[in-house]
Amino acid sequence: MTTTTTTAATTPVLAPVTAPAARRRRRSLAPGRRLPASRLVGPALLLLLWAAASAAGRLDPGAVPAPWTVLRTGVHLWTDGTLATDILTSLQRAGAGFAIGLTAGVVLALVSGLSRVGEALIDGSVQLNRAIPTLGLIPLFILWLGIGETFKIAIIAIVVYIPIYLNTHAALSGIDHRFVELAEVQGLSRLAFVRQIVIPGALPGFFVGLRLGVTGSWLGLVVLEQINATSGLGYLMFQAQNYGQSDVILVGLLVYGVFGLVSDSAVRIVERRVLSWRRTLSN
Repeated sequence: MTTTTTTAATTPVLAPVTAPAARRRRRSLAPGRRLPASRLVGPALLLLLWAAASAAGRLDPGAVPAPWTVLRTGVHLWTDGTLATDILTSLQRAGAGFAIGLTAGVVLALVSGLSRVGEALIDGSVQLNRAIPTLGLIPLFILWLGIGETFKIAIIAIVVYIPIYLNTHAALSGIDHRFVELAEVQGLSRLAFVRQIVIPGALPGFFVGLRLGVTGSWLGLVVLEQINATSGLGYLMFQAQNYGQSDVILVGLLVYGVFGLVSDSAVRIVERRVLSWRRTLSN
């Protein structure tokens, strides 16, 4: 009589990963929770190092004044009305140029992104404009528009519209074609297609371009306000350069920096609210 022995397979059996453990592992790969006022940590650290170096005598006061010296200068300029007037003038110039550039960038991106004919007519010209240094157009625009306010606003508008167009157009081109097919199957009209498919798909790229455009408006302004200007932060800094007032120059730079940081933060807040439906690493 033959006895048959059955041997069980020795293959190891892995215990299933529980849901809480899987969630913990996924969380460890993410950046983590957003820290409050995290974007102020870097500037605060730089300010602290600046103050420490000034207090220790490591910086030449004539070249880089101490933070408290710059603060006193800023308070004095604000008290006598000089700084307030220059800030208001700069805001008006930047606001007018930004509004024109924003409108032009969005309209051109929509026409170029939604039509092959529009792309053929617009995209090449914008790419050519992007390749030309915008500040190099200043002499030509002075000949065309004069040396007053018009050419300054026009240059700012060009600086703004290029990044808005490029990023919005790239976002439009990157919309998955399956959404287009789905819209056709559902029988959506052109207007409904733009509202339900195009705009949500283009918003992430648009906000990237908007942030670059906001920063570009301030960068262009500081140069333009040194050309035949009688007011503005750039004019204030240019006059301070002639008289060797480094503290006034730093006041102007700090104001530009604050405006750039505040405007970028405002765009980020709007972006998070408008795109709250997205789940990304940032939120």
